[in-house]
Amino acid sequence: MSIAACLLTPSPLSSPNSLTITPKFPTTFPLHLHLRLSSSATCLRHSRSSPFLTFCAGGDGGDISSNNNSGGGGGNDENGKHRGGDDENAGDKNRKEAMIVLAEAGRSTESLPKDLAAAIQAGRIPGSVIERFLGLENSGLMRWLMQFGGFKERLLADDLFLAKVAMECGVGIFTKTAAEYERRRENFFKELEIVFADVVMAIIADFMLVYLPAPTVSLRPPLAVSAGAISKFFYSCPDNAFQVALPGTSYSLLQRLGAVMRNGAKLFAVGTTSSLVGTAITNALINARKAVDKTSAAEVENVPILSTSVAYGVYMAVSSNLRYQVLAGVIEQRILEPLLHQHKLMLSAICFAVRTGNTFLGSLLWVDYARLVGIQKAHEEDAAA
Repeated sequence: MSIAACLLTPSPLSSPNSLTITPKFPTTFPLHLHLRLSSSATCLRHSRSSPFLTFCAGGDGGDISSNNNSGGGGGNDENGKHRGGDDENAGDKNRKEAMIVLAEAGRSTESLPKDLAAAIQAGRIPGSVIERFLGLENSGLMRWLMQFGGFKERLLADDLFLAKVAMECGVGIFTKTAAEYERRRENFFKELEIVFADVVMAIIADFMLVYLPAPTVSLRPPLAVSAGAISKFFYSCPDNAFQVALPGTSYSLLQRLGAVMRNGAKLFAVGTTSSLVGTAITNALINARKAVDKTSAAEVENVPILSTSVAYGVYMAVSSNLRYQVLAGVIEQRILEPLLHQHKLMLSAICFAVRTGNTFLGSLLWVDYARLVGIQKAHEEDAAA
């Protein structure tokens, strides 16, 4: 009380009705001030005897950084739980849809293939896939093909897959031959052995060009825990880099790039093998022609097997791989299918036209590429040499 009395003294200029208090600050003892700003819930403490200045914010006087850290951590945990909840909800929804479709059809999971039943229990496929499976079972040919896992995964993703295989292989001979003639013109019959080799390679490779990059509904069981990191990564990649993911499934950009790399490696093996077969047949025909017609022995040469096979493998891994990935995943699945899914006949006709054009383009690119790398030469160049 004595300290308060010495700090507050009346002012002589005060009016009778008011009292003005003038603070008087002593200098003989330490000074302690406590200033509180209640409106902003901020307090400022200062002490002459202490070298520290402390700012406290918040109604509870807590620390800002600790509050932010704890809040951020809680938000991360909640987001993680939310994402996990979305995945669980998608799986439950897929499972319920599939079971409803089976119930309406009077079927049970025991009547389905084991891999399909396991995918339903895991919630990995929606009811629309089950509807497609039941519809395909009505065809004896489709039911037989779905005994093979690769065909089943592709037919469940695209019920026109078999029609596209027939289109590709059906027009393969015609378009390859037409493209060869377009590039060679008057030398077509003089280079008939090379043309034959190209057509044989095309027939062998056409099926794989449709099969490998085709979108799929994955029914494969999980990999073993002991599998390596590379195996697990490529196992998680889609079959087509641009395919639409099913509900509850997503693919990262890295996984989609991995699909391009994986299919490229497979198509390299397919192209190299088919070229080995094609060039071996061609060389056998050339040698038979030389034995019958002695005059053609000098002007007809054997096709180099190794260089041609490797070059064709590289061509399929790069050019064919990218063209067919875009064709199946973008043009057909993302553009044509949503627009014409209720008009299958029109959809098939447009797919036929697009695939025919793509096959013809591939034949033109192959002839140019083969001449560029030197494994094939125009007949005029051979004659000049």
